[in-house]
Order: sequence, then C-alpha cells, then structure tokens
Amino acid sequence: MQVELKRVPDGGIQPQVAADEHGTVHLVYFKGDPSAGDLFYSKSTDGVTFSDPIRVNSVPGSAVAIGNIRGARLAIGRHGNLYVVWNGSSRMGNPSEGRSPMLFSRLNETRTAFEPERDLIHTARGIDGGGGIAADQQGRVYVFWHAPIPGQHGEEFRRIWMTRSDDDGKSFPPERLAWDEPTGTCGCCSLDSYSDRYGRVYVLFRSASAMVHRDMYLLESADHGATFHGSDISKWNVGFCVMSSEAFVSGRAGSYAAWETEKRIHFGLINAQAATASDIAVSSDPENQKYPSLATNREGLILASWTEGMSWKRGGSVHWQLFDSAGQRIGNSGAADGVPPWSLVAAYARRNASFVVLF
Repeated sequence: MQVELKRVPDGGIQPQVAADEHGTVHLVYFKGDPSAGDLFYSKSTDGVTFSDPIRVNSVPGSAVAIGNIRGARLAIGRHGNLYVVWNGSSRMGNPSEGRSPMLFSRLNETRTAFEPERDLIHTARGIDGGGGIAADQQGRVYVFWHAPIPGQHGEEFRRIWMTRSDDDGKSFPPERLAWDEPTGTCGCCSLDSYSDRYGRVYVLFRSASAMVHRDMYLLESADHGATFHGSDISKWNVGFCVMSSEAFVSGRAGSYAAWETEKRIHFGLINAQAATASDIAVSSDPENQKYPSLATNREGLILASWTEGMSWKRGGSVHWQLFDSAGQRIGNSGAADGVPPWSLVAAYARRNASFVVLF
C-alpha cells in the first residue's frame, strides 16, 4: 500500500485535514510569526493538487503556533459546512491575564471567504492548551476547551467546557461544563473532539489529578452533548506538562482514537457504550513520539502517523505505520526527516485508497 509524503502547501506548518463524503480533502494550516500568525484554508478534489489558499482569520496575526498544540482544528458539518477553531494570539487577548480567546469561524455559503472570527468564551477563561471542534449532519457544532472553574487556579481545578450550536454555527450559547469529575486537566496539553456517523460525540483529554496522574480520558455522549460518561483509558504518572495532542478517525469497524502515553503513540478502537478503547502501541521505538494523526481508506486499512524528536523550537521527523482493521501491523514502518519547528503531521486517504502524510 502506497504512503506518500507531501509538504504542506505554501510553506505552511501545523496541517489539519478532514475529508468530506465526496472525498474532497479540506486543509487548514498556519503561516507567519509563531506567536502571531495566520491560518489558511485550501482543498483538494484529487488528494494531490490543492486550491489557492483562503485566509481563515480576519484579524491579521490572531493565530498562534508556539507549543504545537494551540493551533487550528476543523470539522465538516451538514451540507459540507466547514468550521475552524483556534487559540487566539496576544493580539486578541492577554494570555498572562488568562484572557486568551477561543476563536471560531466558518466558511461562508458561497465558499469564497471565512466569516469574522468570534470568541466563544463567556466566563470560562484561562485556556492554555488547544481546544476541539466536532460537527454532525443535523446542524450541530460542538466546541470544547479546558479552563479552570471561575475563581479557582491550578490544573486540579481545570475542567472540560463546551458550547453547542444547533444552527450550523450561526450562534452559540454560553459555555457549560461538559464533565465535572475532579480529574483536573493538563494545562498545556491539547484536547480533541469528534462526532461519528451516528451522532455520538467524543472528547479525549489529559487529566492532572494530584498534579502527577496525567492519564488519558475518553468521554462519550449519546445525547448530543447533553450528558457525557467517560473512563481512564491510558495511565501516565509524570510530574510535568507533556504538551500532547490527540486524533480521531472513522473506519469500517467504528471510530478510532490516538494519543500519547509515556512518550509513545497509542491508538485503539472505541467501544462507545463503555467509553473505552483498545490500546495498541504504534511502535516499540523508544524515541519521543508525539502529535498523532489517523487516516482510514476504503479497504479498511488504518494509517497512524506521528512525529519524533520534536521539542521546544525544534523540528523532528515524520513516521508512519499501516494497520489492518484488527490493529495488526502491515509491513514495516516508514520515516523521513524534515518536520519544521512548531509543526506536526496530518494524514488522509486518496480516492484510490493510497495514503498521504502532510508535514
């Protein structure tokens, strides 16, 4: 099975991709000053050539790339509507005062420009790590982030917050707690969210119980975000923030999730009824594995890709491994140097069932 490596178009970094029901690949990436840059959107109908980019943010320099995990997330909803969220830069708020915004924009109806970004936070200020977005085919758009309970400080008081639009992202009510269990949340780690073909909603986040129990939690909602239940799917005791991210994808067998534990990337098939997931290490390599991406193709194969050797202001290498739907490795893993500083990787399947990894 072919796996092709491609550079992010236009010299961009931090690619994020999503494929719609027609096989069109939608891409968002970052360019510019890592502390105050811009987001761009492009699409590809063949998985090879991408369209001329459209800037996502209307305020120049309102996006941030520092830390790798505070950048854009995107989702495709009803009628192919495209939505993007990201942590706002200091040009949109004062991070030192906990005023960083969670910005949201959507592609307009003519698909020619993005609407002006909106800050979705009303009271749950204090974001640090990145947020997540999910959308279903009934017009619901979910945005998640983690922040302290108002008036409290410290990772142990951080909780998962959400807001849900019921009108294709036209409006959002004030945020509310998605899950109020006292797990804490790893402050500078990202979370991720996803809505599957049945409308179930998932959230992956890293806890910070007692400051050292930085386990991975999976939340699941079967009632469109009204309630969530969850479980600890991967334990990791470490006394510092690991700046991790997560990934989701749908395949023949169901939905898959990927995460980092003890400096290795893991993924698993989600059991929605129990909010649990199987646990498969993508590689036995002891290198510092980070920033997973998952893709599935029409033959039911799964591609896991990730980075190694990344650190603060330092780039690294891209790695990948194929699996069958049962989680068994297919062939040898691959690797290549050249992931830029502050970046990560994103994978997708082309219509001919081959895979592409952007880096």
